[in-house]
Amino acid sequence: MAAVVLRHCWRGLLQSSGNGAVGTIRWKIFEGVRQKSTVQYISRPDHPKLAYRRVKGKSPGVVFLPGYGSNMSGQKAEALEEFCRSLGHACLRFDYSGHGASEGVFSEGYIGTWKKDVLFMLDELAEGPQILVGSSMGGWLMLLAAIARPEKTKALVGISTAADHFVTAFKTLPIEVRKECEDKGVWTIPTKSNEEGMYTVSMDFLREAENHCILQSPIPITCPVRLIHGLKDEDVPWHISMQVAERVLSPDVDVILRRHGQHRMAEKDDIKLIVYTIDDLIDKLTTMV
Repeated sequence: MAAVVLRHCWRGLLQSSGNGAVGTIRWKIFEGVRQKSTVQYISRPDHPKLAYRRVKGKSPGVVFLPGYGSNMSGQKAEALEEFCRSLGHACLRFDYSGHGASEGVFSEGYIGTWKKDVLFMLDELAEGPQILVGSSMGGWLMLLAAIARPEKTKALVGISTAADHFVTAFKTLPIEVRKECEDKGVWTIPTKSNEEGMYTVSMDFLREAENHCILQSPIPITCPVRLIHGLKDEDVPWHISMQVAERVLSPDVDVILRRHGQHRMAEKDDIKLIVYTIDDLIDKLTTMV
């Protein structure tokens, strides 16, 4: 079983990095003018074009996978790109089909659809070993991608990881509520993560998502895994990250719990923690090489 480290507070890490002055210099990127990469598009036969932003650089590169209904232009994604640029490392962020600036219809997408998007981008645009960083549903896709592309995946950072979440959350509803949803063909989920205050998920989406559930058996991932979750996450319970940690085969797994962290994990100190975690993994992987 994977070793699990619970870290309720990284106060010392947030105040100063292990590299002292180097950490201070790296954080200057948040005080200056932000330089963004250009939005580009990649075509696929018989599939929607995908929008992406890429910074070329050293390995390992960092690939950011956004959440359900989210996009590549959020605070976490932009902060990761800035950080990678400051170190000279490659960074790739993109929108799944039907999301953000990519082509496609959001309501026609499935977990399998977006998994294929991730694998396509890894195969076509991500050069060399990668650290995959997945937020919410992106954390689920991150795990699926790591299973499918182990040779490309050198470390994982899950943020509010939502592995299997749509399926398991639906199954916990009272039977009469599930029956009503099945009759309507949709399930409306309240959330504070978007302006509408809800997500609407079709029964077809849930049935397809069952094909990609991974928490019922050991997860064949052996690279370093870091799972960051907020104890005040009202969308995806933090114990899902614990389940992931228990099931991955990697001997190098940390679960980092933020006492006041919410689902988005977009506060300044949350983003610092995410970036420091990736910085630590880059040092670890570079040393291993």
